[in-house]
Amino acid sequence: LVRMQFLQILSRKPGSLEVLFQIPFCQKQFPYTCLSTSACVYSKKKKRNSYDQVDQEKYKNLVHSVISYKTSAQTPETILEEDNLLYGPPAKHTPPIKAGTRTPKNWVPLINPSKRILPVSSDSNVPMKIRLQRTKMPSVTRILQQTLSPQQVLYLERWKQKMIEELGKEGFEEYTKNLFLQGELFHSALESIFLSEETAARDQGEDDVVAGYLSSVEGVLEDISEVKALESGVHHPTLQYLGLVDCVAKYRGQLCVIDWKTSEKPKPSLQNTYDNPLQVAAYIGAINHDANYDFQVRCGLVVVAYKDGSPAHPHFMDPDLCSQYWDKWLLRLEEYMDKN
Repeated sequence: LVRMQFLQILSRKPGSLEVLFQIPFCQKQFPYTCLSTSACVYSKKKKRNSYDQVDQEKYKNLVHSVISYKTSAQTPETILEEDNLLYGPPAKHTPPIKAGTRTPKNWVPLINPSKRILPVSSDSNVPMKIRLQRTKMPSVTRILQQTLSPQQVLYLERWKQKMIEELGKEGFEEYTKNLFLQGELFHSALESIFLSEETAARDQGEDDVVAGYLSSVEGVLEDISEVKALESGVHHPTLQYLGLVDCVAKYRGQLCVIDWKTSEKPKPSLQNTYDNPLQVAAYIGAINHDANYDFQVRCGLVVVAYKDGSPAHPHFMDPDLCSQYWDKWLLRLEEYMDKN
């Protein structure tokens, strides 16, 4: 009777009986309700798998490995293997040929294979000094000056403008004039030393103009012996150019074309000397093909002397290095000939 009264009371309130009987079932059915919702989403239009378009038989192992892993287990090695499988082995890349590696069209060897080396004469201890013949042949200096790269031209122009701003136009002209004069006096003093005219060299050395330079090269001079040529003219009969060689002598036992340079700034490496190695290589080639010289040279030396007396930097050029600069010189020579 009590139970019937309770049900009657509940039935008087709309929805109460429905709530009473549905709550337990809802709690039990809640997980299934979620599944029902998921099923509804799953019933939507399925996206196309891009792997369906792959040749399953051909790439069976690859497709299986990609689909079967939830997280990537690839390594650089497996990626490389997949790339090889999909696209084949990588094609070998051929690096482009650099401009500096091109070979001269009119190649002439640095060493003259047909030149006869005469026996050493009794007066061989006297350095040669052949007068430079003034002909229509261009000089080594002229060829190098007229074939400067745009970067070199820009560098020189900037340096010139900077010096003019500091010294003025007339001051700059005086400065360059003094540089040439110092170079001439320095070479003259060295020539006197090599000819054993120590008194004359000492008198010139007392002048502050070259005193620092001579002090700078003292260590280098100790390694030089058997001077064969001083301020001597050379010409290449085949390539048609000429020049004036500073010195040909042995440096630490190796016969070299020696080029003396003066500088106010340190030049500790051969690259700092710009075109000087090309000049040395050009002189070596000219000597080896010039009939006036009864010897051949395979090495070079660029000596940079400093005005403040700091130890000079001697840059030795072995036969391999001379050959490299010889090829570069031939390219510059061709460029000059094409322009003129």
